[in-house]
Amino acid sequence: MVYVLIGLALVFDFLNGFHDSSNVVATPISSGAMNPRAALYTAAVTHFVAPFLFGVAVATAIGDGLLDDRAITINVVVAGLFSAVVWNLLTWYLGLPSSSSHALVGGLLGAAVLAEGVRVVQIDGLTKIMIALLISPPLGLVVGFTVMKLTLWLARKAPPSVNTGFRRAQIITLIGLALGHGTNDAQKTMGVITMGLLAGGMIPSFHVPLWVIALSSAAIAAGTALGGWRLIRTLGAKIYRIRPIHGFASQIAGASVIMGAALVGGPVSTTQVMSSAIMGVGAAERLNKVRWLVLRDLATAWLLTIPATAAFSALVLLGLNVLGV
Repeated sequence: MVYVLIGLALVFDFLNGFHDSSNVVATPISSGAMNPRAALYTAAVTHFVAPFLFGVAVATAIGDGLLDDRAITINVVVAGLFSAVVWNLLTWYLGLPSSSSHALVGGLLGAAVLAEGVRVVQIDGLTKIMIALLISPPLGLVVGFTVMKLTLWLARKAPPSVNTGFRRAQIITLIGLALGHGTNDAQKTMGVITMGLLAGGMIPSFHVPLWVIALSSAAIAAGTALGGWRLIRTLGAKIYRIRPIHGFASQIAGASVIMGAALVGGPVSTTQVMSSAIMGVGAAERLNKVRWLVLRDLATAWLLTIPATAAFSALVLLGLNVLGV
């Protein structure tokens, strides 16, 4: 069953890259800064490298800080992962920028609480995770607004050719954003695989093995390389028409928030952060520039994800128990 868990975790990681590639590459593609395939492959390589460079703080927060050890069984982790995978597939099909982080947290909580009750939830760890998830979207909006205002002021007397500079600079900002995303999101899979290894008695204590880091990094990189085109269209076109200056500012804002959270072990939703950063950047130029109705879809996904995945993972765990797995 441990191998089923590892397989599911890698599927989740692949879908995370596939689903969230839109967050990383939407603006440079939409602004014409990069060829779509070049942008996706650049992001994929960077995703693979990131966890080796910046440690595993987020993996520890998910795998060792959320649930008490007595709640961590193979079936609990499998149910949580299965719920998150189904949710990611559903939201990808609908083109809805949902959060893999919310899906995973909800899935793990639902199965664990059904198995052992609410007492197994580590309140300090859950509080840290929820604060990171709650604060990061409005922070992305504020940072995006601020970065755009500063960029507009610095470029106020620049000739039209400055757009060429913004376009080329997005190659660098893309790498920065992909480093943040790879550092934050790939680690969630590392955390749950390590939870499974610990529950299966394959490791004596919570410590992320090197092979887990490598496998998780490879899975999210492969998903990113294939790209989630439905969501790229949502983030790159439906909010407002992206120009090079918007792509440059939103990527700086998003990378700052995501990488900052990763370094202190705060799992965040790249989807939510980048969506809010793009909106903040557009609002800094003109409030009515932004199609704010997109925010309704984001908010709906945000509100539904944790309860939906928690309920579904509890049902999956009940099914596993009935089958005697």
